[in-house]
Amino acid sequence: MNDINRMLEERRQVARQGGGEKRIEAQHARGKLTARERIDLLLDPGSFEEIDMFVEHDCHEFGMEERKIPGDGVVTGWGTVNGRPIYVYAKDFTVFGGSLSRAHSRKINKVQDMALRNGTPIIGILDAGGARIQEGVDALGGYAEVFQRNTLASGVIPQITMIMGPCAGGDVYSPAITDFVFMIRNTSYMFVTGPDVVKTVTNEEVTAEELGGAKVHTTRSSVADGAFDNDVEALNQLRRLIDFLPLSNRTGVPERPTFDLRDRVEPSLDTLVPENANMPYDMGELVLKMVDEGDFFEIQPDFAKNIIVGFGRMEGRTVGFVANQPMVLAGVLDSDASRKAARFVRFCDCFDIPIVTLVDVPGFLPGTAQEYGGLIKHGAKLLFAYAEATVPKITVITRKAYGGAYDVMASKHLRGDVNYAWPTAEIAVMGAKGAVEIIFRNALGDDEEIERRTKEYEEKFLNPFVAAERGYIDEVIQPHNTRRRVARALALLRGKKLENPWKKHDNIPL
Repeated sequence: MNDINRMLEERRQVARQGGGEKRIEAQHARGKLTARERIDLLLDPGSFEEIDMFVEHDCHEFGMEERKIPGDGVVTGWGTVNGRPIYVYAKDFTVFGGSLSRAHSRKINKVQDMALRNGTPIIGILDAGGARIQEGVDALGGYAEVFQRNTLASGVIPQITMIMGPCAGGDVYSPAITDFVFMIRNTSYMFVTGPDVVKTVTNEEVTAEELGGAKVHTTRSSVADGAFDNDVEALNQLRRLIDFLPLSNRTGVPERPTFDLRDRVEPSLDTLVPENANMPYDMGELVLKMVDEGDFFEIQPDFAKNIIVGFGRMEGRTVGFVANQPMVLAGVLDSDASRKAARFVRFCDCFDIPIVTLVDVPGFLPGTAQEYGGLIKHGAKLLFAYAEATVPKITVITRKAYGGAYDVMASKHLRGDVNYAWPTAEIAVMGAKGAVEIIFRNALGDDEEIERRTKEYEEKFLNPFVAAERGYIDEVIQPHNTRRRVARALALLRGKKLENPWKKHDNIPL
């Protein structure tokens, strides 16, 4: 018996070594951890249960039958994060460069199937060189098997991908289907075709970082939802994000103890909005002063900064926040902001996460660049997402809510449950000056008359009371009471039941 136990431990030790000491040292020299080191940091100590440790490929081409390493370039299994279960797979760059083979993909498929069947989130840690060329179509088929499961799991369990090294070719499509993608600055990159192929085909000379580095995908392409400086920071922040997320679409939002009072008053919010309607202010300050203990996890903080999205808690329960940011482009909605917010709203609706919307929006961004770029369709995505959502929706208008952007930002007309406004709210088709120039374009006289007409329009429309008189605003509230009012509304709506008409699926304007 002792011999059998010793043999088992020896085989485990070989598998844990991956590609061997030299390759592990090379991995560390690049500033990267190994697959198992990453899993150990992500999961609670001692909680990891590995699956398929001894799997090997069955390729016999190009001498591969002589090159077999247990695990075949990916570590799979399950464990816990702060006591809550998750499944995980981590590609091991020290084994065949983490390249995907048929055996490799089957290991991933197994944990994907288990995660979906058990209603548990799944985390993918990618650090790989793409498909294993020696396996040809078997490797391509393996990718498709992963993509198929990503798609079926979408909206059922949270799926998160951490890009912690190269990610190219077929490897990039699985992350794109998952709910959140994060990268590491300077050590990770994503692209469909690498710099060498780009140069051959288009004659462009570009580095891997310029083509698909973390900065590109967090500020321009929006492929990634955030970037971190190193592996340790990334995995710690990933643990933090997981704490906000439900296990599945059947479990409801997680709840944790909080020492923050529901009735906490924030007097500073009474002066947050400047007297000059054209002066900016930081909507992020309102978010931080509303959520429990100032704990807010922002999604895509470096992309479309004119809108803020992310997770916080109210009375210990996860809430999704969407907020116009007057500090950037006056908080206007453009194509990028609309896509960013729509994606987030749909995630929240998938997993029964209530949505709080903070509104200060002067409209949609005008101009040929926006119109040619499909602003109408991108803006419609956000409209569609809010209109479709059946989760509790609470809206607070802090200042401007002009034109169609008023409608889009979770208005009462899109089945907003509780719609509040601050006394500083301005709800109108457009700003006073533009409105006066249109209404009285043939009757305006000198500057004094223009000023009189503008003031008349402001008194009539640039306040929350016209909308309140019609029931489009449920209550005009004092800014310092915003947390208390929103928290009470969320508690009231915990039992909300709303169903959309039956359909196979919708046809959102992609």
